[in-house]
Amino acid sequence: MRYAIIAAGIGERLAHEGVTVPKPLVRIGNETLIDRLIRMFMDNNAEEIVVICNDKNNMVNSHLDDICTSGLNGKAVPLKYVVKSTPSSLHSFHELCPLLSDGKFVLTTVDTVFCEKDFAGFISDFEKSDADGCFPVTDYIDDESPLYVGVDDSMYITGFYDEQNGYRYVSAGIYGLDTNAKTVAQRCIEQGKSRMRNFQRALVSEGFKIKICPFAKVFDIDHVEDIRKAEDFLLSNG
Repeated sequence: MRYAIIAAGIGERLAHEGVTVPKPLVRIGNETLIDRLIRMFMDNNAEEIVVICNDKNNMVNSHLDDICTSGLNGKAVPLKYVVKSTPSSLHSFHELCPLLSDGKFVLTTVDTVFCEKDFAGFISDFEKSDADGCFPVTDYIDDESPLYVGVDDSMYITGFYDEQNGYRYVSAGIYGLDTNAKTVAQRCIEQGKSRMRNFQRALVSEGFKIKICPFAKVFDIDHVEDIRKAEDFLLSNG
């Protein structure tokens, strides 16, 4: 499996609350956010891992340099990364597309925290699936601007919505896709779109068949309080 991490945000809200390291290096328990993702990817058959980080300081790319050179937890990591500040997460994904080899891949933002068992089940389902994609979702809603997900009786996504309007699930910020999704990202950029939710809407409008994979909880680490809630959740879920 191929994996991609968007780690190009600045983390302004965390910084305003006293966090002195870039968001990818924020610790959840005894691991940084980016190390936790890379470790889980390695535990789930990572053939390649690509990352984008911003150029505002060199702390993150220095950390990634160390992983490229020395590995993580004594294990070599098939890691490539690009250093570039972008105007949006969609632009960050677009920058990663040339680094991703053809085939299925999983994309996530660096600030998502979730149960490892949920993730392993998602990867197993996605590897076996003949759908165009598989997106984790959750009915735990604790995001400042959640993206609600419409689903049909077969668990395929019918749409993405800014308002709840009775929809049970929200997007988890994790995307299992195949190579052809990269051409949709390219068209979105050409059309001036700049948010991942608009890319997701474009996938549905272009007929991509995307199944959901429910997760118990997913946390976005935007505030110091989110760190505490995520750590409590992980402790109670092994």
